[in-house]
Amino acid sequence: MLKTKKIFSTVDMTEGKPWKKLLIFAIPLLIGNIFQQMYSIADAIFLGRFVGDNALAAVGSSTSMLFLIQVLLMGVGIGGSIMVSQYLGAKSREDISYSVGTCITITTIVSLAVTILAPLGTRPLLILMSTPAEILDDSVMYMNILLWGILGVGYFNILSSIIRGLGDSISPLYYLIVACLLNIALNFFLIVYLGLGVFGAAIGTVIAQALSSILCFRRLLRMRDVFDMSRHYIKPKKKYVYQMLKLGIPTGASQAAFAIAMMIIQPLVNGFGSQFIATNLIVMRIDGFIMMPIFSFGNAITVFTGQNVGAGKMSRVSQGLKQCCFISAMTAVVILSLVLLLGHHIAGAFTETDVVIELSIRMLRILAAGYIALSVSMVLWGAIRGAGDAMSPLWGIVALVMFVRLPSAFLLVHLMGRPEALMISNLASWLSNLVIAAYIFHKGRWREMSLVTR
Repeated sequence: MLKTKKIFSTVDMTEGKPWKKLLIFAIPLLIGNIFQQMYSIADAIFLGRFVGDNALAAVGSSTSMLFLIQVLLMGVGIGGSIMVSQYLGAKSREDISYSVGTCITITTIVSLAVTILAPLGTRPLLILMSTPAEILDDSVMYMNILLWGILGVGYFNILSSIIRGLGDSISPLYYLIVACLLNIALNFFLIVYLGLGVFGAAIGTVIAQALSSILCFRRLLRMRDVFDMSRHYIKPKKKYVYQMLKLGIPTGASQAAFAIAMMIIQPLVNGFGSQFIATNLIVMRIDGFIMMPIFSFGNAITVFTGQNVGAGKMSRVSQGLKQCCFISAMTAVVILSLVLLLGHHIAGAFTETDVVIELSIRMLRILAAGYIALSVSMVLWGAIRGAGDAMSPLWGIVALVMFVRLPSAFLLVHLMGRPEALMISNLASWLSNLVIAAYIFHKGRWREMSLVTR
């Protein structure tokens, strides 16, 4: 019993060796990200293998729109994580309680608004993005079902982020594993056994995500040793709403900038036909697997920085950042090497079409060098956000999208007339991202942005 309680206890990142605390916190995040990816990977494999490449393309064509909505919700979650981690470092129980209550209220409002309004624009946006006629109806259906179930995604994002901000990265991992296994079982039953195709994939994902959010809420209710949960704290209070919006909106907007860029670029992807749309989806799914350690260490350094900034230990932040950059880069190198070595087998799990498999491998080889740069830049951005500076990452990423990602994509596609141009554009944006992140970090404005006043 005591051993189980220790496993689920929170991690105090203000004491001990930074690299050790970061690993203890990040490894469950990494494993959790593996299972998070299994949601989309399971859908893609079952659809590609048992329905066909058009079903795979239907899901792929809607990915950029879904990503836009999800990152807005993730912004709220990351903002909440920063708030609770800084107040945890400062050991301010009342501030933590108000932060948790405010995050839950805002997530409810945002998710309900998305559920009601977003489906109205699904078909017009997909048409605007030049979605091929043969996959349009399935794309619309897939999008709308996931939008109607977005409340589960919203709650999981915010509740799991709060739990991690409070130092517990183990519980969200367990809930992701349970939800992922349920999703795979539902995919088999709904797609293979009942033959429901894209409709079945969407329904299975919604049910699994709803379960994970319920489990997170149950865990949060059991963390009364750290904060209080009551109607009093759920009622919005101006100070905490302002902090939530100050951190959450720029964080969500910076990720939304990438999502909007994906939507603008999607017609270029669609212009190369259904086979390349399917290829692009496979590359994105494999890309998500490679990105797992990058995002895991980025999230870990955010919580690490938040707790230590709240405790006033700035020198410890710098020490942990250097160690986190090294660990993240080395982990990305190992995973990328395995993906490139086993690429044909991995791509072959999604489809039996040789042309799609070969094209997927070619695209990944172009992107390879960019993952190392991205592993460092994401840690830098994570530290900057954890300190309470959400605006600098926003302006940096907006500049990146406007002056590198979009212009290079359209120019290179025009000049080359080949799908490889899109991957070269992506690589250029990742390398530029590292330069911008390093400059903003070195400038040091983030050091003066703590929520905790001393």
